[in-house]
Amino acid sequence: MPYINLENKLTGIRSLVKYRPETGRHLYALVRVLLTGPSTLSKGERELIAAFVSSRNGCMFCTESHASAARILFESEQEVVDEVLENGTSEILSIKMNSLLQLAGKVQVSGKEVRSEDIERAKGCGATDLEIHDVVLISAVFSLFNRYVDGLGTSLPENSADFEEMGHFMISNEYKFHLNSNP
Repeated sequence: MPYINLENKLTGIRSLVKYRPETGRHLYALVRVLLTGPSTLSKGERELIAAFVSSRNGCMFCTESHASAARILFESEQEVVDEVLENGTSEILSIKMNSLLQLAGKVQVSGKEVRSEDIERAKGCGATDLEIHDVVLISAVFSLFNRYVDGLGTSLPENSADFEEMGHFMISNEYKFHLNSNP
């Protein structure tokens, strides 16, 4: 049960967005740009970063919903998601993506954990300045979201299968702001 009366029965971030739509629409707009906007990183890779950071922050709602979306987007290589959540890396992924996950992990702890050698390592593996920027921002934004969701004690779905439905919904709607959306 949420720590405050959210005046709705939704779960996770959705309950907070419905409770305070004037802030929620901006949060959704930022996530839409970061996870579905134009990028040289695939949507699956960006969802994977969101799930990875959320997992490291211990936010069950964000981990499971974004891991579900990443699994859908990775299609035949879904096992990469569980491998990254468990190990922080995957042999299936490129060295560039593994270096970006390492960077995301540092940002998740603290932006001050990032060193110039971390950036140079990512660049040496083929990451562009824009990819590095976006990975740092995705990591920072999801750390904020994780703290927002857990800090207000939002509810989890009753059925773990609901996360798969959420994953499909997030992908198909590309994080467009809809107050009346169920998943």
